[in-house]
Amino acid sequence: MAAYFQEADPARVLAAYPIGDAFLQGTARLGVEALRAVQEGRFAALMRRGWEIPFYRRLWGAAGLEPGDIKGIDDLAKLPSFSKSDLMASVEAYPPFGDFHGMDGAEGRRSVVLHTTSGTTGTPQPLFFGAWDREVQNALLARAYLLQGMTARDVVHSTYGFGMVNGGHYIREAVARFVGSLFLPAGTGLETRSEQQVALMRRFGATAIVGFADYILKLAAVAREAGLKPGRDIPIRMISGHLGADGHEAMAKAWPGAAVYDWYGVGDTGIIAAEGPDHDGLYIWEDAHLVEILDPDRLTPVDTGERGNICVTVLFKNTIYPVIRFNTNDVSSILPGRGGIGIGFRRLAGFQGRSDNMVKLRGINVYPTGIGAILNEIMGLNGEYVCRLVRRAGQEELIVMAEASAPAVADKAALGQHVRDVLRQRLGVAMVVELTEAGGTAALSQIDARQKPIRLIDER
Repeated sequence: MAAYFQEADPARVLAAYPIGDAFLQGTARLGVEALRAVQEGRFAALMRRGWEIPFYRRLWGAAGLEPGDIKGIDDLAKLPSFSKSDLMASVEAYPPFGDFHGMDGAEGRRSVVLHTTSGTTGTPQPLFFGAWDREVQNALLARAYLLQGMTARDVVHSTYGFGMVNGGHYIREAVARFVGSLFLPAGTGLETRSEQQVALMRRFGATAIVGFADYILKLAAVAREAGLKPGRDIPIRMISGHLGADGHEAMAKAWPGAAVYDWYGVGDTGIIAAEGPDHDGLYIWEDAHLVEILDPDRLTPVDTGERGNICVTVLFKNTIYPVIRFNTNDVSSILPGRGGIGIGFRRLAGFQGRSDNMVKLRGINVYPTGIGAILNEIMGLNGEYVCRLVRRAGQEELIVMAEASAPAVADKAALGQHVRDVLRQRLGVAMVVELTEAGGTAALSQIDARQKPIRLIDER
């Protein structure tokens, strides 16, 4: 334990990556040239470490690169990007951890934290953190929570999962160590039943909820089924999570009176960007991350405002498992200009789907998350759904299974036709719609067991 905190050096973490007022009055106000100087120094240290990792030596060597070829950030695009599939191939070739972990040759860095991804898109991937980058990651999340208004006086109800996944542990560490709020580690519906979570929030006076939007919305529905009114009987004042397209409106409707905030990150990188009180995109923590948007097919950078894959280089992970040009396959875009609250960083539009989870249906690109946003707007539905991709008579069809509100809708046939019409009008392609009773998709989406519910099942 002592070794971990000696290596982490929390005072040095906060000096390099300040939070709260120190961030707003310091790093957030850096000019373009000053910020670039900070980035260049951190990028140089990262590249030195990268060349010591077998995974990168293989990846970069195959592209014809040698140490010294990358002079600075302007050369970043010369490095090949990589994705989870490359990491899993590494694990298969060099079991059980792959050759990207960085535990070998990390002089003076003895502490390693091991977690895995949730496995939403396949086999869980091992994740590695040194003490330094773990605490920087925690501080950067606290930076977001403080910017959004969380304080030490809050009672924070967390629905992030525990076990091997990183989420619940990471969130708890950030709140406990850098914000100081009272933390309720409820976890997923599998770890603490939804009904019990609602009771705990009411009993302990929860003022904030953090987690994935799907489950936070479900908790509001469970509260209503118990005869409670969210916003009155459970007076949540702040929700911070992962909202997706049009998520603010649905969340504000489910939890009246709560200020709703979005943030984005993945297990490999920690938090990358967060929404501020201006609700005008997600501010990228550019002192900690280099973010590019790549064309999903060519894997080359696109212009500001164009959609593509989020590709991240983590400037502080220069000990265990460096992350250099990681293609997340999450789709977004960079917003033009700067925000209006004095933070000089670029802004991300937020999560807009996954390029590797996209369905091309009769020439039209369809994202399951986009379908969910539309369903949330339709009266008579409760927002829960699963998409099934099937092949019928030689043609691919997308079956959208959507839950009708409880009590049951009187005319399901009319509602089903309305849903089909709305989806076709909004997305430009016809889909099959199957309505179920409330809870009818839970076994397929696994919303009570996973922190990220399954929204697309490929049955072809």
